[in-house]
Amino acid sequence: MDLMTLTEIRKAAQNGAVPARVHVQVESAAPKLTREQQPYCELVLADACDRMTLRVWSDHPAYKACSALTTENFMELSGDFHRHSQYGLEARKWTVRPLTDQEKNELLQGPADLRAKQGADWEFIAQTIQTIADPRLRALCDAFLKEWGDRFRRTAAARNYHHARRGGLVEHTAQMMRVAKEIVPLYPELNLDLLLAGILFHDCGKLWENQMPENGFNMSYDERGELMGHISIGLELVNSLWRKILSENSTAWKDLVPASEDVRLHLLHLIGAHHGEPQFGSPVSPKTPEAMALHYIDNLDARLEMFAAGYTTAKPLAARIFDRVRPLPGNLVKSLDKFSPKPPSKDGTLL
Repeated sequence: MDLMTLTEIRKAAQNGAVPARVHVQVESAAPKLTREQQPYCELVLADACDRMTLRVWSDHPAYKACSALTTENFMELSGDFHRHSQYGLEARKWTVRPLTDQEKNELLQGPADLRAKQGADWEFIAQTIQTIADPRLRALCDAFLKEWGDRFRRTAAARNYHHARRGGLVEHTAQMMRVAKEIVPLYPELNLDLLLAGILFHDCGKLWENQMPENGFNMSYDERGELMGHISIGLELVNSLWRKILSENSTAWKDLVPASEDVRLHLLHLIGAHHGEPQFGSPVSPKTPEAMALHYIDNLDARLEMFAAGYTTAKPLAARIFDRVRPLPGNLVKSLDKFSPKPPSKDGTLL
């Protein structure tokens, strides 16, 4: 059997049962009862990009061993995978074994293509920050990456909806920066320095709200994240870093235009307003062009990611139609294929 990721198995299972092996971490293990009050164990298994549920019935040879599993366990699941119309990805005729230390380390690094993408995204973020002309914003961004970079690189952009994977926040941030750099020439009134810094910091509070541990894929809950939320944490973090770098450079920056206090307030506004409206968690609505641009760039990248993931995970309803993925507004429909001109015939005419 080929070793595959959960996402690869899920895609392949759209066309029928797939024999495969997959390396996963136990995200949760819970004892359950059937309608007939028979015990079974429900395991939620996760790899770098996806998760699935494995139901272990009491008459399965591995029932006792699986009932003792915890989130510290990493294992290989081998079997025939298929896509159930109601329950999603399922496994039949399966077996499990613990992973070796080497296999566990390779799993934690993620698949090669994801490692390469996130590595490139991280380099893009670091390089883009160096293009910021305002020395205060550039120093603030540098200080953030230096102090919190390792944690940033393993943080998810969301718990469920988009980029909800280890390192997802790096992917989301880099793509937002790419979009910002493309639209600013079309709207030259936008302050690119401020917008790029706002993008870096808009979700920095998720380093607590959606943090991933160094040794796993289980997104824990953090008391600071629960009590304050990522917007409040982000405002506090930026203020703390700002005070530190300003005290170290107060003389050099005292005559800069715009004034440092104005820069600080406008950056805080981008963080506070990026959800757009109070009912979505923002304490203030966007009141500057940069704040409005950041809000829409954030939404655009998040929702297009939801479409991409939804085509893989959502229940098919008909040809090219899939069940709704919240918070998107309705059922998903596959995109129109891109136009591809017919190749010329041997005599040079179009077919």
